[in-house]
Parts: sequence; C-alpha cells; structure tokens
Amino acid sequence: MSNINLIVPFGTQVVLLNDVKVLHENRFQPTGAVGAISGLPIDASHAYKIKFLDGSEAMASRKDFSIKKHFQNEQSGLISQLENYELYDFVIYRCVVGSRAFGLDDANSDTDLRGIYLPPAEIHWSMFGVPEQLENKETEECYWELGKFLILALKANPNILECLYTPLVEYKNEIAEELLSMRSIFLSKLVYQTYNGYVMSQFKKLEQDLRASGAIKWKHAMHLIRLLLQGIGILRESDLIVRVEANRLTLLSIKRGETDWREVNELRLNLHKEFERAFAETSLPERPNYEKANEFLIKARKSMVYNA
Repeated sequence: MSNINLIVPFGTQVVLLNDVKVLHENRFQPTGAVGAISGLPIDASHAYKIKFLDGSEAMASRKDFSIKKHFQNEQSGLISQLENYELYDFVIYRCVVGSRAFGLDDANSDTDLRGIYLPPAEIHWSMFGVPEQLENKETEECYWELGKFLILALKANPNILECLYTPLVEYKNEIAEELLSMRSIFLSKLVYQTYNGYVMSQFKKLEQDLRASGAIKWKHAMHLIRLLLQGIGILRESDLIVRVEANRLTLLSIKRGETDWREVNELRLNLHKEFERAFAETSLPERPNYEKANEFLIKARKSMVYNA
C-alpha cells in the first residue's frame, strides 16, 4: 500500500488523480494521464515535476497522483479486498528481541517486538494474496508470514533465529508452541557462513567509514561482536543463547566507544579464528531439516482452512 509521506523516486510511473496545468502551455493534463517523475521535491509536502507521454511536463503535489502500480491494484480491487481483514488478528507468535533480549538494555532501550502471523487460507489463496511481513514502526513491531519466516530460518538468518530462541515470549498459540519445540531443526553448519560472512562484510564497511570520516557506529560494532559470540555458541552447544550477560561489560564498553578500535578489531579477528575451530568441531548437520520445516508449514496452513 502507498505511503503519501514517502518521497517517490525519480523515474517512477504515476497516474494523475486530478487535472494539472502543463508547464509553459495553456492547457491541462487530464485525470488519468500517465507520466513519470522527472523532478523531485525537497520534501514530501512540495510539488513533483512529472513528464508525460507527449513530452510535456507539469508540477503536481503528492495528492494529485498515484503510483501507477498502486493505482492499478486499487482499481482491480486487490488492495481494498485485503483491507477488509485485520491481519494483526492472525499473529500466532509475539516475542521481544534486541537489547532487552540480549541483556544489553538500559533506560533508553526500545522494546522491539517480532513474531509470526498465519492468515486464513482464503486470503492466502486469493488473487490479492498476503504481505510477507507486517510492520508498524511506531510500535517497533514486525511479524513475518509463517512461510517467509521458515524460509529465513532455514537460511540461518540471525534475526529469525533470535526470534525462535529469545527467552522473552509475550504470546504463542499451539502452532507456535509446536514450532518452538522443533526449533533445533534450523541450526546447522550454515550458521558459520551466515554469521561469519555477515560480520566480515560489515567490518569492512566500518573500516571504510573510519578511513573516510574518522568515526564509526560503535553500537553496530558491538552487535557484530555479539553475533560472533552467539554464532560460536551455536556451533559448540547446538543451541542459541540469546542473552550475552557474560560478555555484557565488554560489549557495552564497545557500544560506548570506550574500547580502542584496534582492540575491537583484534577481538574480532580472534573470534573469527575461534569460529573456524568451532565449525571444524561442531556436531551440527550440514544443512537444516528442510523436509520437517515443509511438513510443519503444510500442516499449519491446513489448520487455517475454514469450512463454509
């Protein structure tokens, strides 16, 4: 669905919702005319320049046009049909992640809520389908559709695994309870590639920032060290310990910028070596259990088929 407060990118195709005057000509482009954004406003409250198929241009405010893709969906009834459902009513799992789950929170920490929603089959099977995730930035909430959640879990996505293993669970129904009971099927040697590879790429970016501006995002650096610690723990213990209280002082010192960058980088390099040893010695399987995850998804979706 469109968000009128976001700046529409250059080149986006749009449809006029109102007549607008053509620049330098004594005529109007009519409602329904199609064009492309050719000039951006300084913010969401100012006018865009739109170039039309006949080569003419006009200035239009955001309320005067709709993004073509959104317009077509609205005209077909797909979006309006989906709006008939309150998808948040189908949340089956809600948990707290982030600093509060890690044991790294302070008085200023937000409460980040994540989880899973499982919509009725009649919505899923329909032409308008369902979004892969529901997100409310005001309340710091995000819920993945169950199938999308499982795919990410099978890829050892750190954010998703954190959802499965956080000790701070606010709500779970029977389906979510079953998923939590089998969460170990998502732990495999893929954790090494996912965690280790991400940290390496992000540290390169931090080093580039340091060279370019002399400053880095210390909170990000802290979370990268945390990911290495947790990844090593997964390979060694076949379990994800979300709370990192044993390393709280070290991690918070990095977050506050109290630890010298060279020391942080040395710690990171040592942890990479430790990660490699853990990978060589782990008893985790080569791959997650795709078959069991798929079996669970089919069962869960069947449970959402309602008899007329």
